[in-house]
Amino acid sequence: MKIGYVRVSTRDQNEQRQIKKMLEQGIEERMIFVDKQSGSGFERDGYLAMKRVIREGDIVYVDSLDRLGRNYDAVINEWREITRKLQADIIVLENAALFDSRKFREMGDMGRLMEDQFLSLLSYIADQERKKIRQRQAEGIALAKASGKNLGRPRKNLDSLSKEQRHIIKENYSKWTDKEITSVEFMRKIGLKKNTFYNIMRDYKQEHG
Repeated sequence: MKIGYVRVSTRDQNEQRQIKKMLEQGIEERMIFVDKQSGSGFERDGYLAMKRVIREGDIVYVDSLDRLGRNYDAVINEWREITRKLQADIIVLENAALFDSRKFREMGDMGRLMEDQFLSLLSYIADQERKKIRQRQAEGIALAKASGKNLGRPRKNLDSLSKEQRHIIKENYSKWTDKEITSVEFMRKIGLKKNTFYNIMRDYKQEHG
């Protein structure tokens, strides 16, 4: 049986392109499993449901290896579980010349050895890529700090509020301090979230005593 696995990282992303490719492989729509979440782990509803229906001799299709997952050590473990424990095969459509477990299976014990070496190489390359990404991020942060850039969101202060908001604070500040209105009521009147509200109130107290 042919099975398709589709994953996008967020609910805002469109999975239809991947689904179309699965249908083009002759996969029944009911056998296409879809997840809309990060690929860092494998505790995904669609993926777990797919594994429950895999039987010996089935073929699992994915669009690209990173659609299966982004933690390549975990990807390798899942690859081995599907191809060896469940006795199914995996084809990665983006590069089927390399990522087709049937080719290794046809070579018997030698193919199993070559597959292990191939997966180990994949893990090494992925690990090096992760290190490069972290290094580029660290270099970017260091450069931004050296340039005097503020990497966080700018903190709201009294001057950033509208005239109407400042008027509401002026009219209700003493009521709030006298506990005639609650903090929740006050921040709702101004239209501020909790952390911003208390920062603003601290600023207001410093300015007005």
